[in-house]
Amino acid sequence: MRDRRTVHRVTLKDVAVAAGVSQSTTSRALSGEGYVAAGVRERVAAVAEELGYVPHAMARSLRTQSSRVIGVLVSDLQNSFYADLAAGISARARELGYTMMLVDDRGDGDEELAAAHAFVATRVAGVVLTPLSGTATSWLVGQRIPVVEADRRFCPDLCDAVIIDNAAAAQRITDHLIAIGHRRIALVLDESEWTTGAQRAEGYAAALEAAGIETDPGLRIVGGWDVDQARGAAVNALAGRDRPTAVFAVNNVLAEGVWRAAGDLGLRMPEDLSMVSFDDAQWMSMVTPGVTAIAQDAVALGRTAVDRLVSRLEDPEAPVTTDVLAAQIRPRGSTGAPPTD
Repeated sequence: MRDRRTVHRVTLKDVAVAAGVSQSTTSRALSGEGYVAAGVRERVAAVAEELGYVPHAMARSLRTQSSRVIGVLVSDLQNSFYADLAAGISARARELGYTMMLVDDRGDGDEELAAAHAFVATRVAGVVLTPLSGTATSWLVGQRIPVVEADRRFCPDLCDAVIIDNAAAAQRITDHLIAIGHRRIALVLDESEWTTGAQRAEGYAAALEAAGIETDPGLRIVGGWDVDQARGAAVNALAGRDRPTAVFAVNNVLAEGVWRAAGDLGLRMPEDLSMVSFDDAQWMSMVTPGVTAIAQDAVALGRTAVDRLVSRLEDPEAPVTTDVLAAQIRPRGSTGAPPTD
């Protein structure tokens, strides 16, 4: 018959009773804080291991006024970029003796602020976030919580940040399209208020200007926030006779929408349409032809964000710093000379 006895979490008191010492001695033996005879320390450790005792990290944080937990707030874990970013944060935090408390705000400002409140309530050491605005960052800094903004930058005077060199990478990939003959290059973007969208649009415009190509407002396409919205916007832009010969999608979600729209319209790549993307999602190297893309190392971005946060914890008075990481272009078969007819 199945044992129906209640299984409770092993407490410090349980370890103390089993080891035959006081709770205070048990606490000192397990934490390494204060004197305990070597034999007693070994006996307590052995009992704790046998009973499966796990120290209560939050209680220890309250007692010592320190924490080994990093709050991490990202925009959409279903997006491979944010998943890779979180993986990099987790790996580096673990190497440095920290654990990660991860929240996905799903791109909702209210959820973002609620998560910020939860981080403060649980006394995290600091927070890494991909901000939707400056609201959560400002509030956390006001609560004296060290913050590192990752991928997007809203509060350059308040906290550290780790971002990609968006403008330079966007200019280089637009230069690539211009170099192979394209003049009608559409830009598909979701927003232009964040540093990501704004700087990628800036790089696109700079490449056109340097080549003496006049910017056409009609080639600036608002693709929305998901694949279906981007697909619909791209179908509308590509269905006319005077369609662009190339498309630059500023993230992987928009790129998928453009890819699907081209298929809906029977457009071949690169014979009828060239396409490039900012973000190199896994599917881009699996389709035929592969998609030429700007590859961001999101894992490295996450690892660098943790290093920046730990540096801030070690030196709270250091000047605010922004780390800018380079991105690489990965040429594939989706780009070619524009159609001649």
